[in-house]
Parts: sequence; structure tokens; C-alpha cells
Amino acid sequence: MADDQREKLRATFTEDPALYDRVRPGYPEAMFDDLAGVAGLGTGSLVLEIGPGTGQATVPMARRGWEVVAVELGAAMAERARRNLRVFPQVEVVTSAFEDWPLPARPFDAVVSATAFHWIDPDVRIAKSAQALRPGGVLATVATHHVLGGSVDFFHEVQACYERFDPATPPGLRLSPAAEIPYDREEVETSGGFDPPAFFRYEWELAYSTEHYIDLLRTYSGHRALGSAARSGLLNCVAALADARYGGRVVKRYLTELRVSRRR
Repeated sequence: MADDQREKLRATFTEDPALYDRVRPGYPEAMFDDLAGVAGLGTGSLVLEIGPGTGQATVPMARRGWEVVAVELGAAMAERARRNLRVFPQVEVVTSAFEDWPLPARPFDAVVSATAFHWIDPDVRIAKSAQALRPGGVLATVATHHVLGGSVDFFHEVQACYERFDPATPPGLRLSPAAEIPYDREEVETSGGFDPPAFFRYEWELAYSTEHYIDLLRTYSGHRALGSAARSGLLNCVAALADARYGGRVVKRYLTELRVSRRR
């Protein structure tokens, strides 16, 4: 992704933090348990979180007693996160681009980024994460994939809406089974600063009403970046399909992937 495109798309997330906070799904609790186990994290462990949004991953980490410094690009998103985390005095939310944020002198036990690491400048993210960690600390990144399952026929048919209103949609695009999603190893393994990563995968489904699903789509950067006429046309097309042929209910299947690499 080109630098200017990445900057444009990642800025869309802070436009409506209340909507994002309300409709974005969280993460499986088992993921945090696995992270704690492989990284040796417990009460008082110091964690740097990159791109917390409104705290979807921060809250589960804080509940486990981890001390979290969460660096969020969007001021409105950061303020919403502070409200959500106000009962956890060991959590600090900082408003800054991670690329510009000066690292503190005390090293972290873990650097965590949940569905946000790909928005960070690729020339910075791995090296700066390594600098932030103590020797033996871990870099844990979370990727979320929409995979084949749930309302399979709906997601097959809805591609016609995308091909009509979003010119960037590849013709005939179809969802892949979770087993066919490749493991993203290369960036970490070629960096020289980390051991080969371990992967943990979790498949789960979430049911949406038409209204809830449209609200979810309104938080996606690609949808928000469309022109207003194209975006309205796309969302109306999706809603009409869900209501007319699927009874106003859509089930989406997620693959959540945790990648954990230990600093050498």
C-alpha cells in the first residue's frame, strides 16, 4: 500500500468513534490467555499497545492486570478509549502516531497491535517494536480475516453490489476458507530482530441484523473512502439484499490470528 493511501485510509477510523465503539467486534478471550501463556505475562507486566482504537483489545488486557500504554493516532478515538478504560488506573492512552512517539526508557514486556499493525509505516513498525522491547519480550500482532462460512450465499451474492458501486472490487471475488489464509511470516522472519513467529488461530461467527451489519460496514476504511453517492448506493444495495432474501439477518465468519514473535 502506498504511503499516501495508507495515511488517507487510517485517518478514516477517527471520524466516528462512537459508531466504531458500538459495532466493532472484540477478540476471543482464549487469544489473550494464549498470549499470556506464550509471553509469560501476568499482573504488572508492561505492555505497549499500538492502535488501540476505542479499547477492544485493551480492556481484556487491563482486566488481566497488565500495565498498558496504548498509543492511538486519532484524538477522538483516544478520548473514547480513555472513557472505556477509566476504571483501570494502570492503563495510559497516548494520542500520537506510533511512528512519531518517543519510546520511554523502560522497556516493555510485550508490544501488542490488534488489527492495526498493517496501518503503521512498514519501514518503522518492526524495528521500532524491537527497540521498545526488553530482550526476550514479544511482538504480538492480531489479524482479522472474513472467511468462508456463515451466510455463504449472501456473501456470494453481495459481490454484485460491490462490483457495481466500488470500482476497486476484483470481478468474481469470493471468500476463502480459513485453512487457505496464508501465514504472514516474511516480515518478521527477515527482520533479523525476532525469532520465527508462533501462530494461534480462532474461528468464530457473529450474527448481525441488517441495520447492525450496515453500521459495521460504515466503520470499514474502504467503505468510508468511497464517494458519498457510491457509498450510499453500495450500502443500500447490501441492505436490500439482506432484507429481501435473508430475512434481515447475516452471519459473518471470522478468523482471528495471533502472531507472536520473541525479540532476540
